[in-house]
Amino acid sequence: MSESPANQDTPRTVLLRGGTVHSPADPFATAMVVERGHVAWVGSEGAADAFADGADEVVDLQGALVTPAFTDAHVHTTATGLALTGLDLSTTRTLAEALDRVRAHAADHPGENILLGHGWDAARWPERRHPSRAELDEATGGRPLYLTRADVHSAVATTALLARVPGLADHPDEPLTGDAHHAVRRTAHSAVTPGQRADAQRAALRHAASLGIGSVHECAGPDISGEDDLTGLLALAAAEPGPRVFGYWAEPLTDAKGADRIRELGAIGAAGDLFADGSLGSHTACLHEPYADAPGRTGSAHLDPEAVAAHVAACTEAGIQAGFHAIGDAALSTVVEGVRAAAERLGPARIRAGRHRVEHAEMLTPETIAAFAELGLTASVQPAFDAAWGGEDGMYARRLGAERARTLNPYAALLRAGVPLAFGSDSPVTPLDPWGTVRAAAFHRTPEHRVSVRAAFTAHTRGGWRAVGRDDAGVLVPGAPADYAVWEAGELVVQAPDERVARWSTDPRSGTPGLPELAPGSALPECLRTVVGGRTVFARPNE
Repeated sequence: MSESPANQDTPRTVLLRGGTVHSPADPFATAMVVERGHVAWVGSEGAADAFADGADEVVDLQGALVTPAFTDAHVHTTATGLALTGLDLSTTRTLAEALDRVRAHAADHPGENILLGHGWDAARWPERRHPSRAELDEATGGRPLYLTRADVHSAVATTALLARVPGLADHPDEPLTGDAHHAVRRTAHSAVTPGQRADAQRAALRHAASLGIGSVHECAGPDISGEDDLTGLLALAAAEPGPRVFGYWAEPLTDAKGADRIRELGAIGAAGDLFADGSLGSHTACLHEPYADAPGRTGSAHLDPEAVAAHVAACTEAGIQAGFHAIGDAALSTVVEGVRAAAERLGPARIRAGRHRVEHAEMLTPETIAAFAELGLTASVQPAFDAAWGGEDGMYARRLGAERARTLNPYAALLRAGVPLAFGSDSPVTPLDPWGTVRAAAFHRTPEHRVSVRAAFTAHTRGGWRAVGRDDAGVLVPGAPADYAVWEAGELVVQAPDERVARWSTDPRSGTPGLPELAPGSALPECLRTVVGGRTVFARPNE
């Protein structure tokens, strides 16, 4: 974990008053005192008078809402920054528009060694096909280009880039997946200079702070980014004010020596995108039954239960978190089988205490949900995936058929089973957008998977802290770190996913703190200020 000056204690005492403070310590709180980087008190406007004389600063909230800062539990920071500052195809509506954007980007960046882009999705284009190599060669004028699909599990590249990778000059004109993709990605990213990388990381962290995000979990690994990328990010976050960065390095372990290396990198776990499989969009998520739109294909399995068990056991014995990327039902079965084998070897209590995690966990069954609860696994999930690809006509339905697609991302069932949830974006796969993420979970495209706004908000604030082993943060109560955001928001309400929720829980008289109205079509709150460890890391201009 990084500890930047923004995250360290500060001697200033600040009184915020005249707004609404979202706190379980007082559901009607209008004021809060921050002292030495921690929350010291929350309470009523009248009681706030007693703190005014001793405060170094008194902030008139003018009716604004104060909440815990969000934690994004799955981010690729450098890639996010490159997408923010470079070639982003996520909003293109046709293949022709995408090629035009590539052509314009190449013309605007004549001096760059390599062109990098992200976000194409042929499933959204009327042409329903990926850009051909010849088209990309023409659009770039023959320059090296690496262009990831929206899910980042496949990519297309120009001839000039493939020629730099041994053995790939004659690769078929199909999207790169698996080892070929990883090799091309390493070659492409090696051309990014340290200065470009740092600029991209700063851009991503600044953007996160502007959205009320106070912490991110960086999911790095040898198949995703280099060690220099992770260590550089952690060093940057330690030196400059901004969101906290918790680093994960996705490398399989078998012994204590491997765990020592994880710690030397500054990571808190051998977790994140340690791939058990790929993605649904690229037909590489590992399934028990074939894809509906690719008969005979069941995806790619990168780990077996024995490898999972060895990794979890090594991490548990070393006292660090283990974790896996698993999307398809077969991959999730493999992870569960392996973690259970580790529990049989070391005892279930030790495994549960490790708070090991599974990223994405989309294609769950009642049996794998029960196993998550039994083994204490955290589900690190991305509700924006359902918003982007769910529904009867979405990508999930095309890949799996409507019946299987309706089982994906079952957040309500996970919560009912007692499985800890941590929400994230997998940015740049889907954008950093915390309130949009909460909305996506509360208004899931499959109604039976919806959760209350309160539960979704908790998963995106306190859930991320619990996922790194901290139960004392992500909530505004005395003693908690002063990581908070101030919002311009409309009416505060207590929203339930549907009428099956008991009426008392949504009545203002229940004493449940309200949250902004997030129904589809309503305006999302706007961040006015983000504070990490008591220090402002973002302030809207003129605030």
